[in-house]
Formats: sequence, C-alpha cells, structure tokens
Amino acid sequence: MSKRKVILLLNMGGPNNLSEVKVFLNNMFNDRRIISAPKPIRKMIAWLITSRRHKEAEHNYSLLGGKSPIVGHTARVVSALSAEVDAEVHYVMRYTPPFTDDVLQSVASYDEIYAIPLYPHFSATTTLSSFDALYDEAEKLGISDNIRTVDRYYDDITYNGAIVERIKEALDNDDPSDFELIFSAHGLPKKVIAQGDLYQRHIRANVYHVRRALNDAGVFFHNTHLAYQSRLGPMEWIRPYLEDKLVSLKKKKVVIYPIAFTIDNSETEFELEIEYREKAEAMGFVDYRVAKAPNDHPLFIQTLQKLYHSMQS
Repeated sequence: MSKRKVILLLNMGGPNNLSEVKVFLNNMFNDRRIISAPKPIRKMIAWLITSRRHKEAEHNYSLLGGKSPIVGHTARVVSALSAEVDAEVHYVMRYTPPFTDDVLQSVASYDEIYAIPLYPHFSATTTLSSFDALYDEAEKLGISDNIRTVDRYYDDITYNGAIVERIKEALDNDDPSDFELIFSAHGLPKKVIAQGDLYQRHIRANVYHVRRALNDAGVFFHNTHLAYQSRLGPMEWIRPYLEDKLVSLKKKKVVIYPIAFTIDNSETEFELEIEYREKAEAMGFVDYRVAKAPNDHPLFIQTLQKLYHSMQS
C-alpha cells in the first residue's frame, strides 16, 4: 500500500473577514516569539495593542476587500502545487483559521507530513513560531516522528529566479537604469537580532543572490538598496527604514520588491502599495512601482516542489 503524504504550507495568516481582525492581532501579540514577556504581561500587552489598533486595521483591510490578500494568494499556491506533487497540500495559518491544531488533527493519520514554511528566511518570530505550534500539537497527537521540515531557502536558484521575474514584470520592458530598486524587508527590533536571530543575515544574503541573478539576466538598475518596513512601537528597529531610504534617493523612479515575503499580504498590498505610495508621491517621485511577491508564479511552485522532494531523500 502506498504511503499517504501531505504537504503543509505554514504562514502567519491574515483575517479571512473583518470580524477576524481582532483574532489576528490578539493571537499575534500573544505569541511568545513576538513578545517575550511572561504570559500574564504578554496577554495584557496583546489586549492593549489589539484595543488600540483593531479599528484602524479593520479600515485598512476594508480597502483590500474586507480580508487579507494572503488568503486568496495562498489558496492559489495550494492549487498550483497540488497539480505537481504526489501529496495532498494544505495551508496552515499561525494566527487565523485554518489553525495549526485543526489542520494537523485532520491529517494525523497520514504516513508522511512535510511542513514547508512560506518564510524563505529563518527567524524565531516566523519560522520558529510556526514550528512551535506544529510540534506542540504533533506531540499531543503522537505524530512528531512523521513530520519533516525545512527552515530556509532564500539561496535557492529557482526561488531567486521567481524574484527576478517579478521584478521584470514590474519594469514592464522599461529601462531599469532609469529606476532605483529597493528590496523592502519586514523589520524586526534590533534587540531580536542582537539575541542571535538569523533573519537579517538571511535577508542580506538573499539580496546578494538576487543582485547576482539580476546581473546574469542583464537587468541593471541605476542602484539597488535594502530597507526595512512595518516598524511598530517605540523600540529601535533594524535600519535603514524604508521612508528614510526613499528620502535619500536621487532618482525619482523606484521599484520596490518585498524581499521578506513569498505571498502578498497587507504589508505589501496596503502598506507598500497605498501608504508608501502616498509618501513617495509627496516626496516628488514620478514613478513608484511595487513588484508582486512570488505567489503562484511557476518558478515559486517549482521551488516548493524541489523542497518537498529534497525532504524525501
């Protein structure tokens, strides 16, 4: 009898509707990998942040159709990957349905479970957080030995090929030398990096690989940069901040590539496409473009397929 196999695509999630915005915020800020305070204090902080931010967040999601873009994009990735592998494919969200425990319970009888984070760079705040939830539930079900994982793939040549193709799509045959290119990554507090988190190191390495791939493809921008977005709260975060980077550019034509994300979400389709577009226009930019994340691009589906096969060897 052939073995039953399932691939779980792990991601942070996003509201499926406006009523889930509070759920999303509360679960995220209750995550010990996000806020490391003792549980009672963390619970209070999560309540305070959710209380203060949910109305604004609901408004922002309403501009995106009443839910996070991550939901539809991820569903299309599942559909595309399912057509290419000999396994069922499901997605698992950390902070919104479908939750880890529900999905894992539904596939507990499978012989082999392959968990692939939709985070190409390792961080305790993303990859490890998803693994926490995965293995906590797996231990309860007694199926930990059936799970295989991968924790990074930012240096995969096929993955970086998908990034190059998305950047070329954003250029739309215009001369790249007329544009600056900013790789925009989700920021993290400096103290997280100081504690040994590998995220910033992986982001920088990813930018290096994409720059080389762009050169090999004959795509030469006026200049390329790395910056960080999505800063929250009073703490010092890793720099340069995206707004500061935009101010510093001499050319007023820019392509933004969301280097931290494999799937478009509110940070790309609202923060970059709407909020930062307004800021860029106020700074005098005459051309401001945001490239799509890999999403269901064939090269990203090939990347996931390769990761699945590599975990079987």
